[in-house]
Amino acid sequence: MFAANVPLLERLIRVSLGLAIAAIAYFGLAQANLLGAALGLCVAATGLVGFCPACALVGRRLTPRR
Repeated sequence: MFAANVPLLERLIRVSLGLAIAAIAYFGLAQANLLGAALGLCVAATGLVGFCPACALVGRRLTPRR
């Protein structure tokens, strides 16, 4: 499986902002309703899973704390 590359605080931020973006877009406060909702859900999903493909492409990894 994929190794997590998103730290806990960032995961919490991604989930909350992703759900907010999806809700705003879905309920019509933005022009591209479905596209915005899908984008918000993708951001929230990366927070829930803890893995971001874009971060992996640039080589971001979580370093173990000592």
